[in-house]
Amino acid sequence: MATVQEKIEDLKARQEKIKLGGGQKRIDKQHATGKLTARERVEKLLDPNTFVELDQFVTHRCVNFDMASVNAPAEGVVTGYGTIEGRLVYVFAQDFTVVGGSLGEMHAAKIVKVQQLALKMGAPIIGINDSGGARIQEAVDALSGYGKIFYNNTLASGVIPQISVIMGPCAGGAVYSPALTDFIYMVKNTSQMFITGPQVIKSVTAEEVTAEALGGAMTHNTTSGVAHFVAENDDDCLEQIRCLMSFLPGNNLEGSPVALNTDDVNRMDDSLNTLLPDNPNQPYNMKDVISSIVDNGDFYEVQPYFAQNIITCFARFDGQTVGIIANQPSVMAGCLDVDASDKSARFIRFCDAFNIPLVNLVDVPGFLPGVSQEYGGIIRHGAKMLYAYSEATVPKVTVITRKAYGGSYLAMCSQDLGADQVMAWPTSEIAVMGPAGAANIIFRGDPDVKAKTEQYIAEFATPYKAAERGFVDQVIEPKETRPRIITALSMLASKREQRPQKKHGNIPL
Repeated sequence: MATVQEKIEDLKARQEKIKLGGGQKRIDKQHATGKLTARERVEKLLDPNTFVELDQFVTHRCVNFDMASVNAPAEGVVTGYGTIEGRLVYVFAQDFTVVGGSLGEMHAAKIVKVQQLALKMGAPIIGINDSGGARIQEAVDALSGYGKIFYNNTLASGVIPQISVIMGPCAGGAVYSPALTDFIYMVKNTSQMFITGPQVIKSVTAEEVTAEALGGAMTHNTTSGVAHFVAENDDDCLEQIRCLMSFLPGNNLEGSPVALNTDDVNRMDDSLNTLLPDNPNQPYNMKDVISSIVDNGDFYEVQPYFAQNIITCFARFDGQTVGIIANQPSVMAGCLDVDASDKSARFIRFCDAFNIPLVNLVDVPGFLPGVSQEYGGIIRHGAKMLYAYSEATVPKVTVITRKAYGGSYLAMCSQDLGADQVMAWPTSEIAVMGPAGAANIIFRGDPDVKAKTEQYIAEFATPYKAAERGFVDQVIEPKETRPRIITALSMLASKREQRPQKKHGNIPL
């Protein structure tokens, strides 16, 4: 009969074998492709020595197709919990060295367990995907596993932050769990996402495409908008996730962590008074405004390569996390289009779900005209922004820097859509349309059209008509923007706003 010490040694031996995953040869192959192993990723993501592994000894139950003889340490997925900057998070990481990280019944059960724990504890969950997809040998049991994961993703949506990290292949049904989560990270050259791979596409449609071009990191960060962040390598990716988590609360009942602010709340920036060109049709970079007004000029942009005519980012004012939505005049003149509407509406809803105030920087001449936009459903997509802003009950502060015309003025969170404070720079123009175009309509056929147009522009290409009606609360010097926003956010900290009770609304998807 084994002694206590022998049993302890047996435990250690079993654990060491499991930690080797698919063995040193496969670990070396993983490293050769520029990828870390599942366990290395978890260790680098979490604070040192805080990871607690769960379900280490779980094994599959499949006996079909010689699976009875296949050993899959930890069932191909590492699950557990730990901390990031001292705050509880749950994590799972698929292990590509074990049966290609394929998902079977028990693999899925491990993921489902940490999802449920995260939901119970009100803690974020981070899923690292690196998998060949469903374990074909387990057939409908594998599909059932995906279904349970999707269901839990949906239950957790808006309750806890869910972060998906694509660090290898992610194909077929596997892509839908990341798609249901809040943010997706991808790594250049080593991660791909697609429903059907290049071979299937070639056989069905005769189109030839590489896996990278079809579903690589830059494809989904620039063209499809499926992903939100791109990283140079695994290390960069894990560091970025830690940065993102510093902005977010643990759940929907908490406020975001407040950082120590070393930037003067009363700081003014004279350069803002000269940033805008005298010609209202000349572009400028709205990121210069953002970096000027936020704490220490530091912000973390979400989807920086997709729909660049609008900027979405996390930043801080006096240590408090905010979400910023800003038109970008240097791209498409800052017009709103289908992709910009989708990008901003989703970001607005995330911030509202997790009690993050919204700061809106407005310089928008309108919705992008064109047949492709109308056929693409700009009416439906633009309505998402209107819906998201109207639905949001978090503090909403809007600063109009220059143009704010027509429906796009409303879509960027006007007072009528629930902005709690609207400020305008003296350079702002708030109107149904550009003043020159409006004057041409109003004074068409008038013999004195030129003089009247100039007079109309002088009177209406300003914020003062809107301020006279109370649609603008304050007209401010540009250099005052930072302290004015901080004062407004401080005033709005106790905001309480209810909506009619209902099961849920019907956003124009």
